[in-house]
Amino acid sequence: MLPGMILFLLVLAAGYLIVVYNGLVRVRAAVKLAWSNIDVLLVQRHDELPKLVEVCRQYMQYEPGALERVMRARAGVDSARGSGSVNALGTAERELRAGLNGLYAVAERYPQLKASEPFRHLQERISALETAIADRREVYNDAVNTNNVRIQAFPDALVAQLGDFPAAQLLHFHEDEKRDPDLKAAFSA
Repeated sequence: MLPGMILFLLVLAAGYLIVVYNGLVRVRAAVKLAWSNIDVLLVQRHDELPKLVEVCRQYMQYEPGALERVMRARAGVDSARGSGSVNALGTAERELRAGLNGLYAVAERYPQLKASEPFRHLQERISALETAIADRREVYNDAVNTNNVRIQAFPDALVAQLGDFPAAQLLHFHEDEKRDPDLKAAFSA
């Protein structure tokens, strides 16, 4: 009877460890999926930016700095995506948003550009992508939080230490992203 009880307890413990391990695999996969969803939107925005710059270039012949800043920032985001660094991507994203804000501010000086259907369409498309990226960042941070809590909580922490379950990095908002934008500075750019 005692060997049967020991065998039952071992099977029960092994089953529990399997359930915990599979749960950790699911939360790690959720983090990867959330990141992948952000990446899809970044690629879509990456593809739209040259079109926006080209439409603007047709009207803004004397404002090459605003256009170049957006394209440099776009290249920075692409490089940061390739590096896989959440911090580098956050910094590159901040530069791109600043470049776009500057571009939109300069575009205010060109009524023909603002009235242009391609410009308005691209501006709306990029704005919609920005909103979707912000929403996906929130989903990503929720997935990261769930992952990090699970790998630190007992008894999951024991299984996480034995397996390959590192903590994931949250996408942080920098102070300048939380503040209201300085529209006066943007329009004087």
